[in-house]
Amino acid sequence: ESITNQNCLFPYTEQEKDPKYWNTWAQQTLKNALTLQNLNKNKAKNLILFLGDGMGVPTVTAARILKGQLNGQSGEETQLEMDKFPFVSLAKTYNTNAQVPDSAGTATAYLCGVKANEGTVGVSAAAVRSQCNSTQGNEVTSILRWAKEAGKSVGIVTTTRVNHATPSAAYAHSVDRDWYSDNEMPAEALKGGCKDIARQLFENIPNIDVILGGGRKYMFPKNTSDVEYPDVLKHSGTRNDGRNLVQEWTDRVKDKKGHYVWNKKQLLSLNPNSVDYLLGLFEPMDLPYDLERNSNTDPSLTEMVDVAIKILKKNPSGFYLLVEGGRIDHGHHEGKAKQALHEAVEMDRAIGRADLMTSVHDTLTIVTADHSHVFNFGGYTVRGNTIFGLAPMLSDIDQKPFTSIIYGNGPGYKLVNGVRENVSTIDYQDNNYQAQAAVPLSMETHGGEDVAVFAKGPLAHLLHGVHEQNYIPHVMAYAACIGQNREHCMSSNGSADLRPVLSSIAALLTFTRLLC
Repeated sequence: ESITNQNCLFPYTEQEKDPKYWNTWAQQTLKNALTLQNLNKNKAKNLILFLGDGMGVPTVTAARILKGQLNGQSGEETQLEMDKFPFVSLAKTYNTNAQVPDSAGTATAYLCGVKANEGTVGVSAAAVRSQCNSTQGNEVTSILRWAKEAGKSVGIVTTTRVNHATPSAAYAHSVDRDWYSDNEMPAEALKGGCKDIARQLFENIPNIDVILGGGRKYMFPKNTSDVEYPDVLKHSGTRNDGRNLVQEWTDRVKDKKGHYVWNKKQLLSLNPNSVDYLLGLFEPMDLPYDLERNSNTDPSLTEMVDVAIKILKKNPSGFYLLVEGGRIDHGHHEGKAKQALHEAVEMDRAIGRADLMTSVHDTLTIVTADHSHVFNFGGYTVRGNTIFGLAPMLSDIDQKPFTSIIYGNGPGYKLVNGVRENVSTIDYQDNNYQAQAAVPLSMETHGGEDVAVFAKGPLAHLLHGVHEQNYIPHVMAYAACIGQNREHCMSSNGSADLRPVLSSIAALLTFTRLLC
């Protein structure tokens, strides 16, 4: 929709001085908006959730500017792929016991439809973190399971470990997000019958069609050398139960067109038409930051999404795919804004790739974050200022320069001889530069403000206004006629007819009034 002249650069283009430029652009935007009055009420055959871990609104804006600047533009007027989605709402991210949430409790909300305590995945708020005996009876199921039970193919793609907080809420029920393998669990929990998350990945929903990410070491017996880093002890297997979960999985699917891969070459040499089940574990832990990725050995998020969709879309009943840009969060925690923003730009590329491979007529795509970070940028920077650059003035208190990007807390807090570090004496454009922070912490914290929810496709208009985060999977399930909302799906013309369920809600409200 942007009609910016991409060849004219900062501080602003000649045409921007002409009111006609802005009026024409706004009128075109208005025309496009009017077409949205015809709501897409089709039934969603496919569901895709892109989750930018830690991708708060300031991160989205900064990533937009970075994307434009990587393309030689000023940046501010650029459109991210997610910016093109017609419907945007806000999600309230708090956990049941936390004002500022973590990735586990939030994942339970947007995957299982139920808000939960921080640090727990796939269990209700009745479960207590790290208390094994509070698991049983408090399990909640995810939309990935609902989709599988409805006959759809399902997939998980992440740049973190496949048993990290975000993906694990799709299949696991664990009172502790850190129980990656049995090695990380207390003896008491093991005695109590609780299972580690890696094991649950293969046992709870045994036929997840596509699993791509990191976390290889949690799948192998303790001290088993890693296939890629045989001499690095910290990358060796961690399991105390002696199980080789990858081998077990391979044995189970070898006659069902199942393939295990651990590097990019193996992944890209597969013919998706002859693959029905795919397990790809590309690193012992998380995948490297995109800026540091070895493009010969590790696939990008876009490449993983491409292969996943090619395999999943073969199912005539459709698919559910969870895609996590998980290291946006890690970059922010480390105060490394450059790493975080490049991760966000890469996730946006993956969103663009998914768009090319699916249709808005039968695919509901949602892009959101689990929570934000105490990251921001300001300082009255001029148009086109590099997003990693300095503000145009010195501080009027300590007479030193400062970067536009700044954190409320984190490892970037630095005093030199008792005063704030002079950033002009260091390379603040370095990939691993830690932006200055107001409060010293070894790890920067999450932010508590609402996050954006971008939606397109069938019934995307149900994501409007400000909602609780756990509302998201209810909309997705309703659009696809899976899970608990099915009675509106009797329409014969392929659209998801809203009336029956609305009338039942009205009946429920009437009944509630009578009780009062």
